[in-house]
Amino acid sequence: MLTEQRYDIILKLLEEKNSITVAEVKELLNTSESTVRRDITALHNAGKLVKVFGGAVARDRTIATHEPTVEQKAAVNVEAKQLVAARAAALIQPEDFVYLDAGTTTACMLSFLTEKSAAFVTNAVAHAKTLAAAGFRVYLVGGELKGSTEAVVGNQALMNLQSYHFTKGFFGTNGISRQNGLTTPDMNEAMVKKTAMGQCRECFVLADHSKFGEVSSVTFGAFQSGTILTDSCPEEYKNSQNVVICG
Repeated sequence: MLTEQRYDIILKLLEEKNSITVAEVKELLNTSESTVRRDITALHNAGKLVKVFGGAVARDRTIATHEPTVEQKAAVNVEAKQLVAARAAALIQPEDFVYLDAGTTTACMLSFLTEKSAAFVTNAVAHAKTLAAAGFRVYLVGGELKGSTEAVVGNQALMNLQSYHFTKGFFGTNGISRQNGLTTPDMNEAMVKKTAMGQCRECFVLADHSKFGEVSSVTFGAFQSGTILTDSCPEEYKNSQNVVICG
């Protein structure tokens, strides 16, 4: 069983029961205790649950103010992110002028990009380096570099973005809800996302299923402000016209 499949099973069980033990997960997954403990630790580090002695409890469904690091987020829901990223990359057409937001899901897009006539602007240093090395035309937004997410933020970044007019923009998010919209824990990143979205003809939000129902501290866009590309979503979101399930 793949790591991301185990993660999904653990999180679904936790959603049903609110608390789980290492022993019951070990039996359910038919795997070793050390594997279960390692999975719980990884999910705890990614902010998906709270590790306690002998198991884990559900994370409070209140407002998330902590931003996991790039390394922590990259290890979670990898297969779902790849699925969403492939669909997003296929939307890029010849001569598009594209904004790529920082984040692990948008990072997954890079290996699927093939349209060399498109130009890219990004606030992610790692994205820019990968694109340039692959022969794409890429512009890096200037400003302050945030260590935990490797994103460029700040007033200079906002000023840079206001001079661009993108045909398409692709964004990551920490939370999605109808009431609170698209949210992220950091005010500076929220301002960059909001400004960039305002400069896009079309906006696409890349999110795996775990982002639905989550709320972080700062809203950067309304629920309807972009097309949401996801691997799956809760039943109450399936009839939303702007939610596209990839697959």
